[in-house]
Amino acid sequence: MFVEHDFYIGFRDINSRKELTNSSMLAALEDTAGEHSFKANNSLSDEHSWVLLNWKVRILKRPQYHETLTIKTWSRCIDKFYAFRDFQVYNQEQDLVCIATSKWIYFDLKKGKIIKVPPEVGNAYQTEHVSVFPEEENQFLKLKLPETYEKSMEFKITRNMIDTNHHLHNIYYLDIAKEIIPEEYISNQEFDNFEVIYKKEIKYGDTIKVFYTKEKEKHIVTIKNNDETETHAIIILEEL
Repeated sequence: MFVEHDFYIGFRDINSRKELTNSSMLAALEDTAGEHSFKANNSLSDEHSWVLLNWKVRILKRPQYHETLTIKTWSRCIDKFYAFRDFQVYNQEQDLVCIATSKWIYFDLKKGKIIKVPPEVGNAYQTEHVSVFPEEENQFLKLKLPETYEKSMEFKITRNMIDTNHHLHNIYYLDIAKEIIPEEYISNQEFDNFEVIYKKEIKYGDTIKVFYTKEKEKHIVTIKNNDETETHAIIILEEL
């Protein structure tokens, strides 16, 4: 099943250059995934939830203020505990402006653990075996911590950043990353190629530590807990 959803780019979705921000792009993708779940009768359950593990996003042409985008999504593969979802984003001229893929797990909220995707749930999504990335690029990066960091900061999670699962909403990880990337890299661009690896949930009131390093054209932001014993996420933003 292919599902389409329109997304209007308003003031809250743009940066100072009137361009769609990466966080707003993720919000648009997430809304479209939610539309698919609604059609599959698997939306906002109190017993089960899809939990996001990975994003891989490539912006081909940066959308601008006042455009209406059409986002197309589908379930690419469901394999036991995991599900893979792809996206294509088109502008009003029908130009392909973004491709993305994502990886999810199915979570039992009552038992607090990962479970296999039930056949009736997987079948409801009507998987389409179509990939937006070529085979050699279709894998997600492995969790690899940088050996050294150039700078760090602390950040406290506020109530407005929490999602329906009572965790830090996935789009805010990009916003946190923006706070530590040096001004000379972030002031005049949105990175057109980025990945997010989610490792452990962050909750309301948590104080996290954020670390930054640059490796060639990659800007790597690592988020850890306050005593630096656990890694919550790694965000990789790349200059194309």
